[in-house]
Amino acid sequence: MTSQAAMSVVEDYARPAQFGINDKDPEIEDSADEETHDQMIENEEMGWAQQAELETDAYSEWSEESEEEVDPAVQEDMDKFVATFKGIKDRFRLINRIGEGTFSTVYKAEDLNYDMFENSWDLEQKEIEKNAKWAAPELKRGSVETIRRKPKFVAIKQIYVTSSPSRILNELDLLNDLRGCLSVCPLISAYRHTDQVVAVLPYFKHSDFREYFRKMTIPDMRIYFRSLFVALAAVHKQGILHRDIKPTNFLYEPSRRHGVLVDFGLAEREGTESKPCLCQQHSVDRRRHINNSVAASNGPAAGYPKQDTRPSRRANRAGTRGFRAPEVLFKCTAQTTKIDIWSVGVILLTILSRRFPFFNSADDVEATIEISTIFGSKRMKQGALLHGTVFETNIPTVGQQGFSLEKIILWSTCRTENDANGKDVSLSDEEKLAIRFLERCFDLDPNKRISAAEALEHPFLREKDAATEDEDGDEINMI
Repeated sequence: MTSQAAMSVVEDYARPAQFGINDKDPEIEDSADEETHDQMIENEEMGWAQQAELETDAYSEWSEESEEEVDPAVQEDMDKFVATFKGIKDRFRLINRIGEGTFSTVYKAEDLNYDMFENSWDLEQKEIEKNAKWAAPELKRGSVETIRRKPKFVAIKQIYVTSSPSRILNELDLLNDLRGCLSVCPLISAYRHTDQVVAVLPYFKHSDFREYFRKMTIPDMRIYFRSLFVALAAVHKQGILHRDIKPTNFLYEPSRRHGVLVDFGLAEREGTESKPCLCQQHSVDRRRHINNSVAASNGPAAGYPKQDTRPSRRANRAGTRGFRAPEVLFKCTAQTTKIDIWSVGVILLTILSRRFPFFNSADDVEATIEISTIFGSKRMKQGALLHGTVFETNIPTVGQQGFSLEKIILWSTCRTENDANGKDVSLSDEEKLAIRFLERCFDLDPNKRISAAEALEHPFLREKDAATEDEDGDEINMI
């Protein structure tokens, strides 16, 4: 990384305001004076017991988090990282590795300087403070210090030195622009030491997708995908393509019913590397261009030319195999935010079919064949022509019409229209609605594919009217 391209340290923390220590509420003191001696002793004992219980809970949770089992190889990597990155050990205590990819490694760490800075990013702390307003007043005992605060955890993303400075700057720039967006992981800060760059992100407790996706009901799916589409709507509104939507990049916790979109390492602004593509032209102009092409006049050629003199077609094909949209595989030069919608559709198909991964191709050719098996060669040919590409296959298992998504889901979940006892086990109305939504996500024409904003208004994801106060609830009898 050259000195010109290298980034300076980014520290976005703001110093907190200085707060004084509040005196006790005089009303509380007056009421305490009126208590009997026995009541005071009883309350004091309860206070000691409550505080001891809180101390035990806080320390046991801290101990559980801090004593995670660490693989020796991971510990060696963390020690090397701390030794080579100057000053990192004074700010953070690395605990374990929680993620590893092509361009970076992510560690869970304790923020040692949490109390020194403004922490508007900490949604968990905000929730605690919100709930504290309705909690009982804190009981104190003499000169005993307040119980120790739980450690605050963050995610340290170590970006490999092999990444180009422009790629690193792009990711940090996009994360900075997406601050405040719902369900999107914000950037806390970033540091650079020589050629090493780390990004500091909030740590979100979440469950492994493999542990819960087979148990998800339709209402569970509705909550999951609404949270995901809220994040995507915010990202796409800023004209940003995520390019790597998949379960591991959406940290979801079923118990909290909330998820966060992470990893913008492949993200880019829409139109960054865009060039004209047939898919952007009017259908009449596109049809004229196709009819005048060599493929239309000569027909499909057998095999491929040994000496191909045609100029190569370059397009961004970044993404995770099995989750890339057809236009990415067809090397569309004008890719839009709709590529992320297709990836979400793959996640929904995975959950409905109870099969992960659903697509498991090794390269672009296999990925194209997998998609054509579902949608049929006829629709794939039409989809390829949208981008000025010819799709031909003579594989017997790839039919002309493909299969309906209903049949695929019934087959993958081992259901038929009627079981051995004659009982109807067909798709429920909720499942059919989910499939109608999936079809909108799986439109081979990106121009007709549903957008994130439109998805939030779809009946499958539409929130029910906010519940009003329970009219049948308990009434307070005024005396």
